[in-house]
This record gives sequence, C-alpha cells and structure tokens, in this order.
Amino acid sequence: MIAVDTNILVYAHRPDYAQLHALALTAMNALVNSRRPWAIPWPCVHEFVGNVTNRRIYKTPTSLAMALQAVSVWLASDQVQLLHESPGHFLTLSELCVDADICGSQIHDARIAAICVDHGVSQLWTADRDFSRFHARLPVRNPLKSSFHV
Repeated sequence: MIAVDTNILVYAHRPDYAQLHALALTAMNALVNSRRPWAIPWPCVHEFVGNVTNRRIYKTPTSLAMALQAVSVWLASDQVQLLHESPGHFLTLSELCVDADICGSQIHDARIAAICVDHGVSQLWTADRDFSRFHARLPVRNPLKSSFHV
C-alpha cells in the first residue's frame, strides 16, 4: 500500500507550485482512481489543512472550506485508508528515533513513518528527503522526480 505525505498533498492542491503542482496532481489522481489500496496518515491530513490555510505561508491561503473539500475528495476514493497510531506505535516510534538518531522537530516525521510501518505501508510518497533516514523500514519515493506506477 502507498501512503502519501503532506507535501505531495499540498503540491497537488496549490497551483502556486507550477510544475510540481501538475506532477503531484497527476500522481494523486492516479492513486484516487486506482483500484489499489492507498493511504493518508492522519497527521498528514491535519498538517495539510493547517499548511494550506496558513496566512503566514501564503499571500492568498486556501479557505478552510476549500481545504476540507480537498480532503473530502481524497477520502471519497473507495481505496483510501486513513492511518493512525496503532497499539504498538510507541515502540515503533522509539525504534525509528533511536535507529536514525533523531530528535526535535524530526520527531514529527518519525511519527508519520512509525504509523506507516505499523500499517504495513510498502512505500511513502514524499518530496521530503528527511524520510530517507527511515528507509530500512519504510521505502520512500518522490513521485515528482520519476515516473511512477500505481
């Protein structure tokens, strides 16, 4: 199962990112319209809504209604799953943090990675190279840099 990180959701939603927008939108449309299971970790949903509606990031932010509508469209896919912390989350999170020797704001990425690992995600789509530190347990791929197949 493929999971999608916040930045891919943001690029697919915000046309300000020009070429990245087109690539991310193509990738997301392929997932939404596929017959294969795919997922969004809950922290990425929260981060997406918080990011695209943020007046400090965008001169013209997305309205809350439009951000929630974008999420609703993704959630309307028959194959999407929302991923959350599992009962073993803390152990997985701890292992990822220790193995990658991370702390501080990097814990947020470790949280997303741990959620994905615990749910058996086979690949995380992200443009954030920081996730590469978890590659031993969570393969990552940037669908904006290479051709992809769902």
